[in-house]
Amino acid sequence: MLKGKKILVGVTGSIAAYKSAVLVRSLIKNGAEVKVIMTKAAGDFISPLTLATLSKNEVLAALYEDNTWANHVLLGRWADIMVIAPASCNTIAKMANGFCDNLLLAVYLSAACPVMLAPAMDEDMWRHPSTQFNLRKLETFGNIILPVENGELASGLSGEGRMAEPETITDQLAGFFKKKNELSGQTILVSAGPTYEALDPVRFIGNRSTGKMGIALANECIARGAHVILVLGPTGELPNSQAEVIRVQTAAEMYTACVENFKEADIALMCAAVADYTPVNVSKEKIKKNDAVFIAEFKRTEDILKKLGEAKTGKQLLVGFALETENEQANALKKLKNKNADFIVLNSLKDEGAGFGHSTNKIIIFDKEGNSYPFEMKHKDRVAKDIIDTILKKQHA
Repeated sequence: MLKGKKILVGVTGSIAAYKSAVLVRSLIKNGAEVKVIMTKAAGDFISPLTLATLSKNEVLAALYEDNTWANHVLLGRWADIMVIAPASCNTIAKMANGFCDNLLLAVYLSAACPVMLAPAMDEDMWRHPSTQFNLRKLETFGNIILPVENGELASGLSGEGRMAEPETITDQLAGFFKKKNELSGQTILVSAGPTYEALDPVRFIGNRSTGKMGIALANECIARGAHVILVLGPTGELPNSQAEVIRVQTAAEMYTACVENFKEADIALMCAAVADYTPVNVSKEKIKKNDAVFIAEFKRTEDILKKLGEAKTGKQLLVGFALETENEQANALKKLKNKNADFIVLNSLKDEGAGFGHSTNKIIIFDKEGNSYPFEMKHKDRVAKDIIDTILKKQHA
């Protein structure tokens, strides 16, 4: 899968830089054309001569040298993909915040190709909230973050933070090029996040959805070449810049956006946590604290999944989501049938680490033929891959 692919390898200041030599050799062996960019700090860990010899190309490290300018724009346009391995904590922070103080960062900021990162650092640095925040931010830019491995670290401790092995990165690259065009030419409609139903100009009724699962699904579809229409409720999570984002607040707004865009969709992933009820009357002024008991009247909202199930054609696939707290499978299967969906993705709040606010999820996918596909607890990015893989098997059956 790598034959003829142009791969730009970025190497930063980490003890794991020695693995970059093995990675470059592996890529060349698999038929790729490789160019290497190093940061100044990377040169303290591995010789540019080593990487130049293995890549069969001059290693670049400076924006300009001997009155010669390294054209970072052309480098970013030359590559089919840029792989930064190892990606140090420092470089990750700079990438997330738009710093441009070396050639590698200049190429990253002007790259017209996808970017894959293989982080490498000690466990405490890996787990620090600022590092995790920066990685999530980079994912919203469309970057691919490879999982770190668990094992012996440079500090002498053992834990998470080891750079993925070169063989793993090579496999990930092969998988990327294989999957890159899987959804090319298809439009995917994704709903994500909560809805807020106003009581007055200040207060609303909502739920604890963060939109993480829906955004992970949008990212996965974009990575596989789809055009994604993301109908996004109020959330602090950042959507992928490559998605066509429609911002909504209420269940009614989400209903309208989903119904209007469904006709364009090949697949619809209705992941949002939509309010089932909305206040009958919304006060124009802030409701004052007067009576000991406050009573409000509510009415049912429009059922988005049911409406799409009634409208879908034989060429469209409709996927619903069910978050349950009791009789989980029975309720999910009932929803699958009643809403005329092709799949229902079930998760339970009884599973610790699953559901709203978590970065992980544990799901079972049911299809309308009566098959079930259970998965273990995983990061929501990995859950999104499982969901899309399951749908594609159905689509190509």
